[in-house]
Amino acid sequence: MATIPPGSRKRCTLCQVEIQGGPGGNDLVHFSQGAPGSRAKLWARVCQYLRTPEQCGQCLNQDLSLRGEVTENDYYAEAPVLEIPMPPEANPLG
Repeated sequence: MATIPPGSRKRCTLCQVEIQGGPGGNDLVHFSQGAPGSRAKLWARVCQYLRTPEQCGQCLNQDLSLRGEVTENDYYAEAPVLEIPMPPEANPLG
């Protein structure tokens, strides 16, 4: 996939995110929810799960040289464990 010219946007037909071209290849990914991120974050959360050659051929984010280095912070974090005390009388199991 060719680079996206700075200032312009291109929408991925698979996941519907928009990638905005940035100067020097520092593209910005606009997710449907949350703050914008990098191509590395997009790959860690979405693109790595594509399975077929057809899917990969449609993806805007398969070029490693455009994606950059993926870090631990690019993946989704584990959900926190919530410990909610329950009074004994509210326990339906006894």
